[in-house]
Amino acid sequence: MSTPVFSVEGLWKVFGPKADRIPTDPELSALPPADLRARTGCTAAVRDVSFGVRKGEVFVVMGLSGSGKSTLVRCLTRLIEPTSGTIAIDGEDVRAMDKSRLRELRRHRAAMVFQHFGLLPHRTVLDNVAYGLEIQGVGKSERRERAAEVVAKVGLEGMEQRRPSQLSGGQRQRVGLARALAVDPEVLLFDEPFSALDPLIRRDMQEEVVRLHREEGRTMVFITHDLSEALKLGDRIALMRDGEVVQLGTPEQIVGSPADDYVREFVRDVPREQVMTVRTAMRPASAEEAGNGPAVAPTATVSEAIEAVARAGAPARVMDSGRCLGVVDANALLDVVAGATGLAVDTDRLGGAIPTAAGTSEELV
Repeated sequence: MSTPVFSVEGLWKVFGPKADRIPTDPELSALPPADLRARTGCTAAVRDVSFGVRKGEVFVVMGLSGSGKSTLVRCLTRLIEPTSGTIAIDGEDVRAMDKSRLRELRRHRAAMVFQHFGLLPHRTVLDNVAYGLEIQGVGKSERRERAAEVVAKVGLEGMEQRRPSQLSGGQRQRVGLARALAVDPEVLLFDEPFSALDPLIRRDMQEEVVRLHREEGRTMVFITHDLSEALKLGDRIALMRDGEVVQLGTPEQIVGSPADDYVREFVRDVPREQVMTVRTAMRPASAEEAGNGPAVAPTATVSEAIEAVARAGAPARVMDSGRCLGVVDANALLDVVAGATGLAVDTDRLGGAIPTAAGTSEELV
């Protein structure tokens, strides 16, 4: 398997006096948050977190306020200095970088999109988008040309000469996204970028991220407290609580096989049929079934398969590149909706596994 774009191992961020002693002291590091504060005056915002972000994936870190997710993403580029642990980008040690190498990382390789847009009020949309390129020393005509391309890409064509005060919240967020895209970073880091937006505008921006990812395949790390946003955007989700990752998996694995009662409560109201795929309900096809009936893709949701089975009045074939992988019938699909089936949880950082009906896993090719 290729080297992850970002690789994080044993990461801690502790705030407070003599923070360095917490990760190395087994007794202190095992204390619950309230006890740790009472005994040491320290808060462990990130506690022994490990994961890898694969090239081209949308990796979502989600959790409630105070779970440590925003601290975690800031540690990736050392906007916040980690207390201990390792962080690497393309195998290069981020914690060993000097100031100039860190600047290069933040300007070229990993661009941040914040909740608060930080636009320059006296500059036009085009000049705001070109600002990162200006810092990089790109010539005026080249940076304006590149900025114009990205402005069009995020749906702001015709607004290039407007000032931020003339834009809606959603439009300002698109400018922030365009500014990050303009420097052509290897990774886009989103820190709850849409949480202050109205629901309809937020949905539009989510669709924009999905579209950009589909068209460009850019690696993204996305921080959110919103479960529906995480399920919609994430290829994999790391769910945090009190600084720890309590479960890491695909949306299907988190909804289908919650790791503990906390995760189970988190996903309780999620419509399973809209997240779980047909692989969860698939069984081997007979010779007759393999040649007849409606066809659905392996990535089809249970909800989509239920419609296909209902229309045809027969089991649906799960087809991939002309090959029948199996079939799904009404009873198996309804079992998934009712929560009668589960997926095995991959306790590794889910190294590419796709859940299958038997609870085993297939390696992504």
